[in-house]
Amino acid sequence: MDWGKGITMTLAAFAVLMLSMVAICVKQDDIHLVTQNYYEEEIKYQDQIDKMINTSQLNYEVLAYDNQLKIIDLQLPTGAKGTLHLFRPSDARLDKKIDFDIIDPNVNSVDVKNLKPGYWRVKLSWTENGISYYQEKKINI
Repeated sequence: MDWGKGITMTLAAFAVLMLSMVAICVKQDDIHLVTQNYYEEEIKYQDQIDKMINTSQLNYEVLAYDNQLKIIDLQLPTGAKGTLHLFRPSDARLDKKIDFDIIDPNVNSVDVKNLKPGYWRVKLSWTENGISYYQEKKINI
């Protein structure tokens, strides 16, 4: 084999590789953004920082995950209202949002056994006595 054929074969193999990569990328249909309204979320991020500062001033842990029982415990007082967002970074179709209003402090856990195993972010935002809070925890189910 001479140089001309080697270079031609190398370029042809490279072209086939590139065309197959393009075909794979075009066929992919499960591309998800972290959030649909990314820019609006970015502008509101200072409010999020203020909520996280409020949470850091609490003297107790609000969000706890029991890996054995597959339960998320919310240690919130009566009267707290908010949203628990179970966020799956790899697939937005699996995300779940749960609104809550703590009436009985003894009933404040969420069963996550039915969620797909893997990496999840639990985002908890709530209001208590007129003050807004936010806490995020990374879990593996």
